[in-house]
Amino acid sequence: MNSSFVLQTDRLLLEHFSFDDCEFILQLLNEPSFIENIGDKGVRDMDGARDYLRNGPMASYLANGFGLFRVSLRQSGACIGMCGLISRENLEDVDIGYGFLPEFWGQGYAIESARAVMDYARKHLAAGKGSSDPLVRVAAVSTVTPTFPGDKTAIPTPSGQRTC
Repeated sequence: MNSSFVLQTDRLLLEHFSFDDCEFILQLLNEPSFIENIGDKGVRDMDGARDYLRNGPMASYLANGFGLFRVSLRQSGACIGMCGLISRENLEDVDIGYGFLPEFWGQGYAIESARAVMDYARKHLAAGKGSSDPLVRVAAVSTVTPTFPGDKTAIPTPSGQRTC
């Protein structure tokens, strides 16, 4: 795992999670809005946060070459959420997942971080639409800039369906 991996936007840093992020993960995963909208991950203490990181994002980096990133503000370094590519058993293709602390909603951070993740996927992980690799297909066909709740429009998919 490359703990120094960083994506940057004008306002954000997206970095691989480390065990130094256990306190932040404990906070984020226990936010009522996270539990309601994403799900209860059962993380209730620092050991649970460590297990979540080890078996979730960190395992995904090793197994898939991608995963969720810690999202922090470039100016202050404050951790505000997570965003990244997720391989889900119930989906044929790779998904973009994100979750942010409520005090950072409505400021465009989800869209900004998702754009950085998709840009990275297109440039560094995608080889073309004809691939059998789901990530390659997602990155190659995702030419539309995604938008998220709080923005004015929903995400158009290649098939034209709305996903938000």
